[in-house]
Order: sequence, then C-alpha cells, then structure tokens
Amino acid sequence: MKTLLILTASIGALSAAAPAFGADFAVQPVNVKAPPLPVAAPINDWTGYYIGINGGWGSSHNCWDFNGVTPEGCHNSTGGTIGGQLGYRWQIFRTVYGIEGQGNWADFSGSNVSTAFPGSTVGTKTDSFGLLTGHLGYALDAVLLYAKGGAAVISNTYHINSVPTGAEIARNNDVRWGGALGAGIEVSLTPSWSAGVEYDHLFIQGSNVTFPTAVGADRVHQDVDLITARLNYKFSPVFAK
Repeated sequence: MKTLLILTASIGALSAAAPAFGADFAVQPVNVKAPPLPVAAPINDWTGYYIGINGGWGSSHNCWDFNGVTPEGCHNSTGGTIGGQLGYRWQIFRTVYGIEGQGNWADFSGSNVSTAFPGSTVGTKTDSFGLLTGHLGYALDAVLLYAKGGAAVISNTYHINSVPTGAEIARNNDVRWGGALGAGIEVSLTPSWSAGVEYDHLFIQGSNVTFPTAVGADRVHQDVDLITARLNYKFSPVFAK
C-alpha cells in the first residue's frame, strides 16, 4: 500500500512538471543560416560606343637633308589642334579593351635657315592627322587609366623661302604614314559623359619631298608630340548591345 502511494505521488509530480518542460523546449530559437551578402556591382561600366571631341597642343620635330645627304637643319612646328574621336570599349572585371578612330585639324608650323643654303629657309606645316588605335585600360570605378597604340597618318606642307625677301621659292604637299603610342586618364562625370587628358607620340616615316621649281629633293624626318583634352559621350546600353 505504501509503495502504491509513492508511485501515485511520483506520477502526479511528473504530470505537473511536464508542461514546464514543454514550455522550455517550445521557446528555443530556430537556428536558420543567414543568406550570403550580395556582391556590390561596379559603380561605373565603361562598356559601350562613344563619340567625342578633343583639342590641345602639338609639336612636330622636322629634320631636312638635301638629296638625303646634306643636312639642312631641324625645326619644331608647334600650334593648336582640334578634332573628334569615335570608338567602342569592352569592360571585363576591371580590364577595359577598346578600339578608336580619331581625326584632327592641326596648325603646326615652323622653319629654320638652311645650313646648306644660308640664303633660304626650310619650313614644315602640319595641316591634319588621323589615328586608328587599340586601347588597353584599367578601371578604378569612375576613373579609367589606359594606354593606346596603332597607326597614324599625317598631312604636311613643305616650303622653301628666300631669307632676304621672304618670298616663297618652292612648295609641296605630302601625306605620310607612321605609328602612334599614347596614354591617358579619363573620369566618368555621369553615366554618359566623361572627360580626360591624353598624351600621344607619332612616329612618322621619313619621306622624300620633291620641289618642282627647285633643283633636287629633300629627305624629311618627322615625329610628333600631342597633348589633348577630351570630352566623350557614351551611348546608352540599348545602343551598345
């Protein structure tokens, strides 16, 4: 009988404690794995077609040799330039690839007294030039650093003048090809507009220039340095697909 009373009391105590244990288990938090944080997209994307204008300063270094043998001296033809560019860029992660065509009007002029013929001056005037280049750059979001290289074409006017009177003795025009290397920095101002500055060096092949009214010809060697500011407009992605 005593054993039965003890068993009955134990069952009653367990029954009373069961709701408390159930409540303790019910309020335990559920361990749910948090979703991964989203990867931030680049602030700026340089991919797309663009068109722009440029302007600045240029200097053409020209050396003349009479009949390709006798030096007549060298001079720098300096002046302003203005033109436009059209291109396309692809951005893959932070690397930016591109291709660009550029055409510029120029007014670079200079001359020197011929060391072979002191009674005359020889002069070079650059009228225009064009570039077709590939680009390779590195994007720091809204800032693009790039290098470029490719082909160059340039139009020059060569003239010989009399030192005493300044009268023109002979003149000829010439279009020559060469190579171009350059580098620049560009900053995105808005999703469509960007501005930058660029330096280019043009390696122009030597050329024989024949003057119809003069005896003989001159071999002219030329290279060009350019510094230009640029403003570009990038078309919206719907046009860049």
